[in-house]
Amino acid sequence: MDSPHSTSTLELELETFQRQVTDRFHELSSAGPDHLLSLAWIRKLLDSFLCCQEEFRVILFNRKSLVQRPPLDRFVQDYFERTVKGLDVCNAIRDGIEQIREWKKLLEIVLCALDNQRMFGEGQFRRARKALIDLSISMLDEKDSNASSVLAHRNRSFGRQQGSSKDQHQRNLGHFRSLSWSVSRSWSAARQLQAIGNNLVPPRGNEVAATNGIAVAVYTMNTILLLVMWALVAAIPCQDRGLQVHFSIPRQFPWAQSVYLLHERILEESRKRDRKNASGLLRELYQMDKCARVMSDLTDCVQFPLTEEKEGEARQRVEELANVCEVLKEGLDPLERQVREVFHRIVHSRTEGLDSLGRPNHV
Repeated sequence: MDSPHSTSTLELELETFQRQVTDRFHELSSAGPDHLLSLAWIRKLLDSFLCCQEEFRVILFNRKSLVQRPPLDRFVQDYFERTVKGLDVCNAIRDGIEQIREWKKLLEIVLCALDNQRMFGEGQFRRARKALIDLSISMLDEKDSNASSVLAHRNRSFGRQQGSSKDQHQRNLGHFRSLSWSVSRSWSAARQLQAIGNNLVPPRGNEVAATNGIAVAVYTMNTILLLVMWALVAAIPCQDRGLQVHFSIPRQFPWAQSVYLLHERILEESRKRDRKNASGLLRELYQMDKCARVMSDLTDCVQFPLTEEKEGEARQRVEELANVCEVLKEGLDPLERQVREVFHRIVHSRTEGLDSLGRPNHV
């Protein structure tokens, strides 16, 4: 039997854990519209997950005798099985970050052609225009049925035919898919999220009592795992993205309101007219696409020699592209390191947890 002292210590630890989850996700859900789903916000989301995961790990580690007994052993085993599904999501997100880097390289070609130029020449615009066309094709979501007609117009206005727009579209998507993906071609982010959230229900009263309240912490971490992986899939390009995940959380949990609010705000972003067919909801991706479209429109209609007004507009657009590139340059590497840290932390905690249960721990 656990002593009254150890029981009161556990109650304090569980209360502290719930408060940390509540505070962190309240802050995340309160982010301003210009900060939500930005690189900085995603990094804060992952940092919150890592901190909550560590505190949860310590609770389990210090209560091995409870963890080894039913029904808690089953709850903990279930949590670790869900985290394994999160490992594939981490791999897919890292692939998506690499894809964003490829898009950034195309922006850098535009900057190389047009930035810091005393005078703009037709050849420089042609080079920038080709990179912008390649970027537009690569960023198109495969569900966008109107993509071909848009690209056909841009290829014609560029002044040279390279086969049908459909062929061009397929060649570029082929390049997109030829990158080294860490998950199989049949893997689906949408299905993986559904698997993580499958049968996720709060513990009953007798289960809470039998586990001294730890079952509530397990349910909390299950929900946070699902929310974080869902937000990553929403923000970063990955294979077969899908946001149809339902969160059904009893309102008595102190963090429930923040989770619901985050879920609704991210869904609202995905429903916006200019975001419906986006490859990801990351704010910097939206800025990249918006800047590239404006620059493409400018290069489509430009005539030489440039008027003073057009030259001024071109320099302004180049500056905007440079700012987007700089933000991506500063933010992508730290984000990838955090995704890698989430991956390794999941592996480590699962190995430690299953060792304490005396069960195989194959990842």
